[in-house]
Formats: sequence, C-alpha cells, structure tokens
Amino acid sequence: MSHYRRDHTPGGIYFFTVALEHRDTGLLVEHVDHLRTVYQRVQKQLPFRTIAICVLPNHLHSIWQLPEGDANYPQRWSLIKSGFSRLLLPVEHTSSKTRRREKGIWQRRYWEHRIRDENDLARHVDYIHFNPVKHGLTPFVCDWPWSSFHRYVARGWLPEDWAGEGADTEGRYGE
Repeated sequence: MSHYRRDHTPGGIYFFTVALEHRDTGLLVEHVDHLRTVYQRVQKQLPFRTIAICVLPNHLHSIWQLPEGDANYPQRWSLIKSGFSRLLLPVEHTSSKTRRREKGIWQRRYWEHRIRDENDLARHVDYIHFNPVKHGLTPFVCDWPWSSFHRYVARGWLPEDWAGEGADTEGRYGE
C-alpha cells in the first residue's frame, strides 16, 4: 500500500484541489447547495477558516487555515466528501468501492499544499479565482458565481474587473 507524505502543520494554511472521479460531470455545480450544506456543517463541527474557494463542475479549489494546534484536514475532507455523496442518488460501483464504502463520486486522493508565505498565499488565491476562466467556463472571473472572488470584491480587496480582458494570464497564477 502506498504511503502518501502529507504535511500536517498544526494551525497551517493549506491549498487543496479535490476532484470528482469522473471529470466529464458537472455534479458539483449541479448540486452546489448540497455541497454548501455539508461544507458548512463540517466547518461548524471541526472549525477552519476558508480563505478562498472556487467550485467548478468537476473539482474545487480551496485555501483553509486550520485552528491553532490542529492539523486534521484529512478528517474534514473525508466528512465533506462522504456527506456530499450521501445526499446524492445511489450510483453503481465496483466491489473495490463497496469494500471502501465509496460511491465512486470522488477521486480517492486530493492535492494538498501548505502555504509557505504571503506571496505563496497571494499566488494561490489568484489561481483559485482565475480557475473558471482558465478552464473556459466563463470569459470573466466576475461572472463565475461559485467563487470567493465575490467576497473579495465586496470587501474591497479586488476590483470587480480583476483579471478582465487583457489580463496577464500566463504563468502568474500557480498551483
């Protein structure tokens, strides 16, 4: 069995990419209310601060800050993924998935990166907010409804036309 090396820094700030198993689906935006409900329930049960988030049809990106002394993001993601899956209609799945109590909705693993400094954080926030444009889902960041970008605009942290036409989109945003 593979041993995945993950950073578990208590109170750390982490960037995540969590994807559906089948990338040709739009489940996350089709059922964004279910995702939001489960996400908020887990956030109340095991607190963390969401610095940035963007939900796309088949994956999501987020940046979390964990509480002081807490590094247990795997449990939080497990609860979010399983809670969301339980709210959807049953789907057929393999015996391997049955043994692991999986519905075959999510990829088993996810990408995690501990944010190292303010510059790293800024690049990852930009990456998250620009992602719908990168994937051709919308021509303008401000037009994608499932993004913390709108919270950043409301707080005056970013202009509404951020990364609009003529924006530098080559290599500026990094995963």
